[in-house]
Amino acid sequence: MALDVGTKTIGVALSDPLQNFAQPLQTLSRQGVKKDVVRLIALAEDHEVVGYVVGLPLELDGTEERSARLARQIGDRLVETTAMPVHYVDERFSSVEAESKLLEMNLSRQRRKEIIDQVAAMIILERFFREHQS
Repeated sequence: MALDVGTKTIGVALSDPLQNFAQPLQTLSRQGVKKDVVRLIALAEDHEVVGYVVGLPLELDGTEERSARLARQIGDRLVETTAMPVHYVDERFSSVEAESKLLEMNLSRQRRKEIIDQVAAMIILERFFREHQS
């Protein structure tokens, strides 16, 4: 399960069991770290998730600022609460890439807004797969 953690929403994407393909799942409205993690764990249980990939929104110079700390809060809480691994992936420009994909699909502005975080999470998961191919 991949997560695109923002200040207002968390985009969620899943892979197939063989970890070949990523697909958008849903967008959660943020309710605070504790409540967010409870909802993410419930989703993970529903979909038989074996680990988490959290997008880390690094600055252009590679440093971690407020947004990255928010993403790490979710990841750290998932590690504390579950026995599943949490991996972090540089997510710079994932939202730009997601917007581009959605524009290519000729979706309305409203529909793009509804699913962009899910698509960004899908891109994060695809990056993780590329970085960890054997």
